[in-house]
Amino acid sequence: MEVAAGSSQLLRDAIAGDERAFDALIGPLVEPGYRLAASMLNSVDEAEDAVQEATIKAWRNLHQLKDAALVRSWFFSIVANQTRSMRRGRWWSVVKLASPEQPKPGPEDEAVQRTDLQQAMRSLPPGDRLALYLRYYMDLPLSEVAGVLGTSETAAKSRIHRAAQGLRPAVEVPQVMT
Repeated sequence: MEVAAGSSQLLRDAIAGDERAFDALIGPLVEPGYRLAASMLNSVDEAEDAVQEATIKAWRNLHQLKDAALVRSWFFSIVANQTRSMRRGRWWSVVKLASPEQPKPGPEDEAVQRTDLQQAMRSLPPGDRLALYLRYYMDLPLSEVAGVLGTSETAAKSRIHRAAQGLRPAVEVPQVMT
């Protein structure tokens, strides 16, 4: 209870303009927010910009947050929205040259499987990638994933399942009959 009371006081102080209170609330979320943005944008520079913009937006809109317990999902929602906004920007509409196709790997080892998973994740639509990232990489509870996605828990669970099904063909190793 003391942690919740302390968080509520930090939120009130931050809303009143206390930069240290804001840093105490949002500071620990910047690194996970960066990882979220990097996963969505596939660019470290763009991810840094997204988190910086999201932090500024959080500062400006802190008065909208009514419950300190929701600060994590609230901030991640801002980061996710910022990455979506950046993806829709004019620079993302520029035609990119196709990268050469990589040769099929031989025997599967852990490094190859990780690469396959990363490629499969990049092939998913951004919303599905976000759902999987929040649930399995950041290990957020389903209720927080739903909050970040702006959907019900049922819809979030369905999206996570559908996204995981979309990954399956890209990461399954075919069985060799001998």
